[in-house]
Amino acid sequence: MKKSVGLFLMISALFFVLSTLINNKQKKEKHETVKNKLPNYEYGILVDSFSVIKGIVKKDQTLGEILYANHIDHPQIAEVVNKSKGIFDVRRVNAGKHYTVVCMRDSTKKAAYFIYQEDHMNYVVIDFSNDISVYRGKKHVTTKVNTAHGQITSSLWLSIEEQGLSPKIAAELSTIYAWTIDFFKIQKGDAFKVYYENNYIDGDYIGIGRILASEFTHAGKNFYAFYYKENDNYGEYFDIEGKTLRKAFLKAPVDYKRISSKYNRRRKHPVTGRWKGHFGTDYAADRGTPIWSTANGTITRASYTKNNGNYVKVKHNGTYTTQYLHMSKIKPGIKKGVYVKQGDIIGYVGSTGLATGPHVCYRFWKNGRQVDPYKQKLPPGNPIKDENIDDYRLVKDSLLQILLRTKE
Repeated sequence: MKKSVGLFLMISALFFVLSTLINNKQKKEKHETVKNKLPNYEYGILVDSFSVIKGIVKKDQTLGEILYANHIDHPQIAEVVNKSKGIFDVRRVNAGKHYTVVCMRDSTKKAAYFIYQEDHMNYVVIDFSNDISVYRGKKHVTTKVNTAHGQITSSLWLSIEEQGLSPKIAAELSTIYAWTIDFFKIQKGDAFKVYYENNYIDGDYIGIGRILASEFTHAGKNFYAFYYKENDNYGEYFDIEGKTLRKAFLKAPVDYKRISSKYNRRRKHPVTGRWKGHFGTDYAADRGTPIWSTANGTITRASYTKNNGNYVKVKHNGTYTTQYLHMSKIKPGIKKGVYVKQGDIIGYVGSTGLATGPHVCYRFWKNGRQVDPYKQKLPPGNPIKDENIDDYRLVKDSLLQILLRTKE
């Protein structure tokens, strides 16, 4: 009997000690978890003390409807419309776009913030927490570099597609080499290598960024392109010797996403629906993206019309003139008579005038007649400046080594 009691007491004591140790460990872990828990931010807003609701804009749904459903009354909605002017067109809340409502955790469940996601990167915040304010924001983009290569059997686009690569690589290569290679004449056996950026937001892939270096083999000859920035406004592609791959004019007036419409003598207008000539090139880009003068010249117009919206016209010499339409705004100081240099900012991308979305319509005159700049035989651009040549060689050599290490 005594042995049984002793054994029971020993087991009980052991159980007590183990329980105490486990409880202490759990308390410590819980304490460490609370201590190490990071505050939760969305769109730069600390949301730990709020309820977060995610939604998608429905067909024909308006911003006012969404706000009213989240307990924002009509006078406040009117104030939102007024304070959004010049920042965000409240009529352009499109079906299928994502939005987030950050609500109060009380009986009212009233929206404290409303966030409209324009695209992967850009969003608009309507802040109701104090006085109503409207502002824009951008998500952080993580960039990783990658290499790709391939041999062409039928077309560049098909070769890119067969490897599961972004079709934008093909579009970018055709733009980079637009003055060098006729892509309608590439042949079986031609090949390419690219060193480029992949962009991610919140861990999700959103597409390629810049092509940093490329090698294109055409008709047995290698054509190289290396991206290099001589100033803060823009960069260019240069060859092995430091000669630019473009002509005297920049290839495009903006850092664009895609060419949404090309020069066409007969096109159905997306707004009016009328068939008429489109004598410009439309470059789609984020609202507010800087627009550059494509060459040195003097401003002859900086104004607004119903169709053109905010626009700037530049005379470069007795032969060439360019025009830039649909700006959200013209850069302060840009007016008639002002001399601008190639790459100078003259305005910002918008959708004023007859435009369905943010882009710049770039028009090009030669001897007083509007022409397609891509089909003109233009004078060559300037090579790398003497003071930058040594730095360029260092950049070029390092990029070249990466291309050479890329497997065939």
